[in-house]
Amino acid sequence: MTDTVAVADWQAWQRSWDRQQEWYLPDREDRFRVMLDTVEAVVGPEPRILDLACGTGSISDRALRRFPGATSTGVDLDPALLTIARGHFAAEPRAEFVTADLRDPGWTERLPHRAYDAVLTATALHWLRSDELRVLYGQVAGVVREGGVFLNADHMPDPETPRLNAAAHAYQKARQARARAEGTQDWADWWRTAARDEVLAGPVAERFSIFGNPAEGDHADGETQPVAWHAGALRAAGFGEARAVWCSPSDAMVLGLK
Repeated sequence: MTDTVAVADWQAWQRSWDRQQEWYLPDREDRFRVMLDTVEAVVGPEPRILDLACGTGSISDRALRRFPGATSTGVDLDPALLTIARGHFAAEPRAEFVTADLRDPGWTERLPHRAYDAVLTATALHWLRSDELRVLYGQVAGVVREGGVFLNADHMPDPETPRLNAAAHAYQKARQARARAEGTQDWADWWRTAARDEVLAGPVAERFSIFGNPAEGDHADGETQPVAWHAGALRAAGFGEARAVWCSPSDAMVLGLK
């Protein structure tokens, strides 16, 4: 009798992650496009990229497809998402992944390079408190080369537009309800599916031990700030220029230029 070894379809898991994220972010591809347009405009078509809080490597995936001469280092703490990323990019020599906690003061020491042309992140840093994010921005400034760029696309609601915020929130909830009725998975559903997978069950259990179970809520410590706060924090961290380069009613992308 021959033993059967479980093999994951990493590309399918990557697509599944993208679909789940798009339930929350219908303009996700648009922000990625603007992000990579900005990278090319500032540092050219062969960037050395640091994919910060990379998850499954969504930014790296799009960057390496767009820029044949690019390389990418993904850094994250989540063992389940990194398992998918490493599987998805197993045959891609331009991509490498590092396990590190961005709250660890020494996380940059784990990186394979001392400087990067572009540090990119999307929908991840809202997990941090504002004081932690200020510290992280200072650390990021230390790994972006002179003339390089940092881009952070995330939830950045503006408290000065409460009626618009309420309307956008109501529209988002209605759109999500329609998608759910059609079978789209949300965050908690996706993790329950991953936990039942023979290959991912172990990394998912480890992930739950670090971050908690999504069904019980695991964003409790994070904070969101408006664009002006991020731009000010980036300038204070050592970036010469900082401003928004893309926005929606609830999200924005801020740029820091060394």
